[in-house]
Amino acid sequence: MTLPLEREAIMPRIDGIRKNLSKLQELGTLPFVQFSKGDPFDLAQHHLRLALEGVFHIGAHILSRLPGGRTVEYREIAEKLGLSGVVDQNFATNSLVPMAKLRNLLVHHYADLDAQRLYDVINNHLTDIETFLRAVKTVVEEPEKFKLAVK
Repeated sequence: MTLPLEREAIMPRIDGIRKNLSKLQELGTLPFVQFSKGDPFDLAQHHLRLALEGVFHIGAHILSRLPGGRTVEYREIAEKLGLSGVVDQNFATNSLVPMAKLRNLLVHHYADLDAQRLYDVINNHLTDIETFLRAVKTVVEEPEKFKLAVK
């Protein structure tokens, strides 16, 4: 028996991710020199980490409802979301897997993250998170396509 997706486990996280994206977009408008010094860089790391945590928590929740979907490693979550058809396989490989690596960098190797890389992510790759959220919206609104239900 497959457990239904829990709307209350997904929707608040989506709201949180959207708030984090808004903050990141705002920080991305700063000139790089201002962004790279002090608080803006630190805030960007914080909001990106929270957004990515939300992405992978939602992904893990969806996968936990699919046969053979349970996993704990972020890269594996990204890969299985593609294999299961929740997201496009190409998107999983080229966007979600790098997001998983970035999340691990932000959490475990934050001292190795340079401001230029973070600035680039904020200004050029936040749309990847939006793409993920659109895929989640499809799963929640049309769960039968994935042999799921929503409660």
